[in-house]
Amino acid sequence: MTRRRLDWKLFALAALALGIGLRLWFISHSASIEGDTLLYGDIAKNWMTRGVYGFAASGLPTLIRLPGYPLFLAACFRLFGMEHYTAVMYVQCVIDLVTCVLVSALAGRLFGRRAALAVLWLAALCPFTANYVAAPLTEIPTLAMIALAFYGLERWRAAGLGWNRWLWITSASMAYSLLLRPEQGLLAASIVPAMLWLAWRDGRRAVMPVMIAAVCVALPLVPWTARNWQTFHVFQPLAPKSAADPGEFVPDGFYRWYRTWAIDFISTDEVYWNYNASAVEIGDLPTRAFDNDEQYARTDALLTEYNKTYDSNPKFDAEFEKLAEERIAADPLRYYVTLPVARVINMVLRPRTELLPVSLDWWKWTKHRGESAFSIAFAGVNLAYLAIGGLGLWLWRRRSWNGNPALAWAMLGFVLLRLALLLTMDNSEPRYTLEFFPCLLVWAGALFAPRKASSSLL
Repeated sequence: MTRRRLDWKLFALAALALGIGLRLWFISHSASIEGDTLLYGDIAKNWMTRGVYGFAASGLPTLIRLPGYPLFLAACFRLFGMEHYTAVMYVQCVIDLVTCVLVSALAGRLFGRRAALAVLWLAALCPFTANYVAAPLTEIPTLAMIALAFYGLERWRAAGLGWNRWLWITSASMAYSLLLRPEQGLLAASIVPAMLWLAWRDGRRAVMPVMIAAVCVALPLVPWTARNWQTFHVFQPLAPKSAADPGEFVPDGFYRWYRTWAIDFISTDEVYWNYNASAVEIGDLPTRAFDNDEQYARTDALLTEYNKTYDSNPKFDAEFEKLAEERIAADPLRYYVTLPVARVINMVLRPRTELLPVSLDWWKWTKHRGESAFSIAFAGVNLAYLAIGGLGLWLWRRRSWNGNPALAWAMLGFVLLRLALLLTMDNSEPRYTLEFFPCLLVWAGALFAPRKASSSLL
């Protein structure tokens, strides 16, 4: 082994060692076991103990969450003990480090060994993805499937297309990603066309393998869809946007009114998630939630009445719907364009401290200077990752995609499709943009490529 190769491996091991340390720090200092984590865990536990995909407390079945993550939790519970969430975090630590290796390997194949090492360091020390190791949620396995799918696409192309193991690895990663989160169909929507384009250019001999692989992506949804039809008598191949089971009341009027003013994650935390569960105070609403004093008075009266029971009902919903209609009619551009764009910008750029013991109103400097300074620093690091990823993408384009336009357009298409989807979201959550990071990290590799990037065998 040459000295240069040995040094490369030592630097790679150092990156992984520091990556492990960072993730273990998050597990010991900012573990988050609440909300959706407990919901997924409850489903997994009931599934294991009663054979019912539903809630342990009521014993009733549910369809509000896809089975991918409860299946992962059930496997962890079987191996390490029921509701042993710390063990789940350690497993997620390993999965996230594998993700780091995958994005590094892909960058290496595109831009050379130096780029692979640089991307490994960037991925291993990225605090935003590492932070979610300490939260048993779908993010970590989803990021792994995204990285594996794009890496599999490149290996499939390099292996000559057609029938090979990378076809099935890519298909399986897209399929499991779709079982984790319903919007991950966008991953297949970006990769399958790229595979078809490559197959068509190769003389159409590989078109049939791609078509079979595409069918395999959707196959796991067949038993899920059949189960939902048999249990609930509804056609639901994914999970409902409302996160409500059939027959449950959905406060659509409230959600529509919320979209007429909401931008920041703090509103998601204090208003969106609290409604129909706990108090919503008028003081938690920003001034843009009211067009005039009369709207303020009506909203105040409505929330005061709601806070007596914390229970939404069709009467409240009808009043919120009236408020929403008035505000939309007064400024449709605000509702359909300005606010959706503002929510997406907020999800992309805000400090990613939602899992840390840091106040959500980070911009109030005089209230908590230390936390504000930390949040601003975190926002700066986030901006740096976005900048180097974007600059890397631009350099990759300048180099004619290094002869691999299909992969480039698949990755860019995935990001653009996800951005378009986020424009339709009610609630701003920074974690919805974590899925960009595998792409950003690979693109950043272009910054470290020699002028004539040699392909790596990673």
